[in-house]
Parts: sequence; structure tokens; C-alpha cells
Amino acid sequence: MDSSATITMKSAPSSTSSLFFMSRNPTFNSKKPFLNLCKARKHKPLLFYKSLKCLQSPESTSQNPNISSFSCSAVTFSPAETADLLPCKLHNLITEFQSLSETVDRVKRLLHYSTLLPRLPDSSRVDLNRVMGCTARVWLEATLDKDNNMRFRADSDSEITRGLCYCLVSIFDGAAPEEVLKVKTEDLAALNVGLVGGERSRVNTWHNVLVTMQKRTKVLVAEREGKKPFEPFPSLIVNEDGVQAKGSYAEAQARYLFPDEAKVEELVNVLKEKQIGIVAHFYMDPEVQGVLTAAQKYWPHIHISDSLVMADTAVKMAKAGCQFITVLGVDFMSENVRAILDQAGFQDVGVYRMSDERIGCSLADAASAPAYMNYLEAASSCPPSLHVIYINTSLETKAYAHELVPTITCTSSNVVQTILQAFAQIPDMNIWYGPDSYMGANIAKLFQQMSLMSDEEISEIHPAHNRDSIRSLLPRLHYYQDGTCIVHHLFGHEVVEKINEMYCDAFLTAHLEVPGEMFSLAMEAKKRGMGVVGSTQNILDFIKQRVQEALDRDVDEHLQFVLGTESGMVTSIVAAVRNLLGSGKSSSGKAKINVEIVFPVSSDSMTRTSTSSPSSLTSVKLAEVVLPVIPGVSSGEGCSIHGGCASCPYMKMNSLTSLLKVCHHLPEGKNILKPYEAERFKLQTPQGKSIADVGCEPILHMRHFQAKKELPKKLVDQVLHPYDNGRSIVQNP
Repeated sequence: MDSSATITMKSAPSSTSSLFFMSRNPTFNSKKPFLNLCKARKHKPLLFYKSLKCLQSPESTSQNPNISSFSCSAVTFSPAETADLLPCKLHNLITEFQSLSETVDRVKRLLHYSTLLPRLPDSSRVDLNRVMGCTARVWLEATLDKDNNMRFRADSDSEITRGLCYCLVSIFDGAAPEEVLKVKTEDLAALNVGLVGGERSRVNTWHNVLVTMQKRTKVLVAEREGKKPFEPFPSLIVNEDGVQAKGSYAEAQARYLFPDEAKVEELVNVLKEKQIGIVAHFYMDPEVQGVLTAAQKYWPHIHISDSLVMADTAVKMAKAGCQFITVLGVDFMSENVRAILDQAGFQDVGVYRMSDERIGCSLADAASAPAYMNYLEAASSCPPSLHVIYINTSLETKAYAHELVPTITCTSSNVVQTILQAFAQIPDMNIWYGPDSYMGANIAKLFQQMSLMSDEEISEIHPAHNRDSIRSLLPRLHYYQDGTCIVHHLFGHEVVEKINEMYCDAFLTAHLEVPGEMFSLAMEAKKRGMGVVGSTQNILDFIKQRVQEALDRDVDEHLQFVLGTESGMVTSIVAAVRNLLGSGKSSSGKAKINVEIVFPVSSDSMTRTSTSSPSSLTSVKLAEVVLPVIPGVSSGEGCSIHGGCASCPYMKMNSLTSLLKVCHHLPEGKNILKPYEAERFKLQTPQGKSIADVGCEPILHMRHFQAKKELPKKLVDQVLHPYDNGRSIVQNP
């Protein structure tokens, strides 16, 4: 059958011309749009295998390798017929695989389809055409034909994956761009080809190839319409040969990845001489992190991590003999280190911050506001209640909160399990989360999604829960509405739109503090093994895992990660990736792995300053603190205090100059360093207790939960019997 063959199809009524927006039809099942449309049209289900076999045109392919072998899509149809063709192809495919009751038969069918897929020439099996995220190598070519229809060709080095590609190309080849873009990954959920699912399985080939098809469709349509493409975000490409920066902001980040050896030696010498330990947050200035990362090779008491681990590590350093701990972070971090060291019996170990000014935090400030205490007053009137407070808050806030409502701290990596476990132990309890509004909304959305899962799927997340318990939890979960991180706030509509357009096929990472749009995007990517949502450590672990998997596959790879958190993470990421690539145990040792870290930038938050000299950088004022525009972009541009480049201005107050100043003045210059010292809380709570003692208790509750996977009995008693703990409870009228 040649490419001029015709197919007769019954025309669709105009009311069904919209493929995915048929909610006005009361019989339409939104979860199965393809299946419903085909049933509504009374198409007799055709076996996909039989219907496509007769339409294949290998002869035309051999004559012209640029023409797809699937001639049915090349036929001219009326608009209504074209709109019907794609969903009915997919419906026939679903019907066919569901009609094969045995797993082995479905796999055999895929293997047969793999023999029908034309091989791509070597000139097309290049990195530019690779589909990211598949367990096997997949290549995809996309073009627009003269009739403005999409043409696709695909290939893989795995026979099963070739069978999957055959099915997808058969469905989408020849479709109009708008029809390709309307398909959702969940529209492929009904396909059951006998392969084991999960985040890293061949089943995800369906989804990842679809997403790549759609990305390339958008690019081709934009080119044909003459639209100016988005400027790419800045990025760093890491491989065995070094680091390549793309964009001026990335160049500034890369500049400090290879620090001045003299500075490293100076720091190491003073740390050794005076027995000083350093705990630093991932979000540090790149110059500081570059020096610290290099110095770690020579002095073991340097640790870079998220806020949870900093205080614990400080205790280990004190036990190892460190006389002083320097904290590179915001003030609540140095407060926590001071309090935890005191609790552990190391009152004589000095703790120093890196500025003689206040180093604030927008989240910690939100929790210190009167509005947050009003929120907790409301919580105290609804016993039994538990307050789950983000660890990124001051010790004073934790103490005041704990006297109002029994409180446990959490991190972005354990908050979901904390809430689930708490509700499992006290099922009729109200849970009040704060202060991060985005994280609270994302947690609520996550639980809403869980309420639609099966009991078996829910039990895999937490064994004590099922659909009924999650639905019971939803109305009892409350979150604060007015607290955000100024850095994660930037991951809103503009950034998400650009990621959707340019990076939808990349690995997406997102901190749990990002706005809902970015959260949803990363969660969708996570379902197909292409994303992670969680803490900074979760993000780092995810990237390391994907790089190790690439090394294990021992083939050339380009892995692209969108960094959905503060850009300071890049130093730790680059160090970890370079370590993996340097010690990679690939069987051949010839595979070329490129790892690209992409920095999302919000144009609305960019600040242009004078180009005359670096010293003329504009300053901005936040409360009583004056901060320079964060350096990094060429021609005098930089990230403003709003976090345009996902860069926290507070964290950048921790400079290398300050660190060296503090270290050199210890121990004799304590008077000079008085403003830098993390002092103990001498104030008391409203009930006359030590702020340090009461503020540490929610942290200790969390430590117990992490060790035992359950709330401590003391906290459960505080929730169930608030009056017995001296709390001032306002009863319901």
C-alpha cells in the first residue's frame, strides 16, 4: 500500500471537535477521554496490530529515509477526521493490549512491534536526538511537514523499548501539532504492556517520549510562526574534563569552584591551629563554598549540609576536640547550634556567626510576627492539636509556640511522614503547620492526591494509613497563609512557563517550599522518574543517583537538571558529580557523561547596576540591614534582594572575609568578636521558663521521631492533656 492510499472514516460532529474539554457532556469520563470519544462515536474497536500492519509502507521508507513508514497519518483528512484519528489510534492500542490477558503475550507483541520499526541511520542516533530519562537509549526525530502535521521517527538500543517507540510513533506521526500537545501523560495510564512499573522502569518510556515529542513540537511550531525563542537559563555543564559555564551568572558561579589555593591554605592553617570547626548551609556564597569544599580535604571538621544536620555535626566536632564552632548561615541556625551544644554539655565551646549585623530569614521573620502567634492562639482553642513547625525558625519562636500548642519541628524531608505518623497515633487530632505557606499548600495538595490512591499505594507511603484515614486527615490539616521564602517565591508562573517550554524533558528538582505551579510540575516529573520534590539533601541525593545510573549504563549521556532551589546548592552538586565522574566504575571507561545544572532566573527580579566598576554595585536595604546586589552577572547585572537568580541575600552575608576575620581573632580577640558571638538566651518564656530549654524541646521531639519513627510519649501526652502541662488553653465557648 503506497502513500496515496485513502482511509474512510465517519466524520465527527462539531460538538466533539475538542478532544480533551468535553465536560459539558454528562456521560464523558474525564479520566478516559480517548476511550469515551471512540465509544461515543461507536467505532468498532480495531486491533491496533492488524490495523497498522496494513498501513505500513516500508518501500517508501527505503526510497526516502526522511519519510515515516506510517502512511495512514500522511493521508489528508478533514479537520474533524484528523481530530478523531489520534485518540482512536490510542484507544485501539489500549484495547489491543488489554485483550491480551497474559503478560508474556503482551511482551511478545511489543517485541514483534520492535521488528516493524524502521532503524534510524547512525547520523540520527546522536545525543541531540536523545530522550532523557529512559532506562534504555532512545532517539527521536521530529519535523513539520508541508501540511503542518508532525512527523516523528524513533529508535532505541533495546528491543522492548523499540516496540514502545513503534506504538507511540504510530499514534502521533502525522497528527496536527495542537493534537499532539493536548495529550497528557495520564492519557497513557491505561496501557498495560506487562512491564513492571515504578519510577525507574521502561514503562516510563511512554511518558518521557511523549513529553519530548511535545517539547519538539512546540519548538517547531514557534520556528514556523517566526516567534522569538526563549533565552535559555544560565547553566553549568560538568564532565570529567572540567566545568563549562553557559551564561554570565553561571560563569560567576563557576569562577569560585576552583578557589585560590592560598586562601584554602590560610583557612586550613588557622582552623588546625585553633581547633575551629565549621558548619555551613548549602546556600552559602559560591566563593565561600569553593574554599570550604577544597579545605575539607585537609581538615575534617568542615561540614556543609542542610539546617537539620548543622547542630548535630557541631556536637560531633565538640566531642572531637573543637574549641570553637563557626556557623555559616542565618541567625536561627547559629541559635540552634548554641542551644544544642548547651543541651549536650558543651557550654564552654564558643559559637560564632559571620556578621556583626543581624542575619535574617524571611520565613523565620514570618513566624516571629504577631499574626503567627494569632494563628497559634486559634490552634490552642481546638484541642487536641499539634503544631508542626518548620525548623527554619528561631528558637524563641519555637519556645513561644510550644507553650501555646504542643510543638514538633520538621524539615522538608520529613514533614510528610511526621504529619502522617502524628495522625496515625492520634486520629482525631488537628494539625497546624507553619510558617511556609507554599510548603503547607503543597503538603495539602499531596494528601489530596493520596486520597485518590488505592489503599495499597497509600500503605507503601505509610503503613498505618488508607484512603479513609487520609480523607479524615484533610479537613484537620491547617497551614499558615502568610509566610514565604524570598528565594523559593521566584519559582512562580514566569519561571514555570519557561521550564514547560524549554526544559519539560529535563530532570526537575524542586524544594518543598516552591509555589504550587513548580511543585505540580516537579511532581508530574517525579511520577515518570524525572523529578524530585523535597529537601536540599533530597535534591543532592537525586542528582547523585541519576549520575551513578548513567555511569552504570556505560553509554554517552547528557543529563540536564533544573535546580529548583537556592543556587548556592551548585557547589555541593558540582563537587559530588565530579567525585562520581572521577571515580566512576564504568565497564569500558569510554562513556562520556555530561551533567548540566540549570539555574532558573526570574527576569522581574533582576537588577541592573552601574557598569563602571564592581565597587559601584547598588545596595538595597532590608529592615536595618544594607545589602549589596548579589554579584554574578556580567556588565553590572546581578540578582536583586527579591531572589531573581534563586540566591538568598541573607546567606550571602556570610563572606570569606568574615570567616577569616573571626578565625584569626580567636581566642584572644573575643571582645572584638562580641557582635559575632551566638549568645545564649537569657530571656524567659511567658510561663517563666528558659527560652533555650523550651525551644529545644520541639527539636528533641523531632530527633526522637527520626530515631523511633513515632512521636515520643511525652509529646503525645502534651497533645492529649494540654492542661497538665501548664499551657494556657483558651476553651471553645
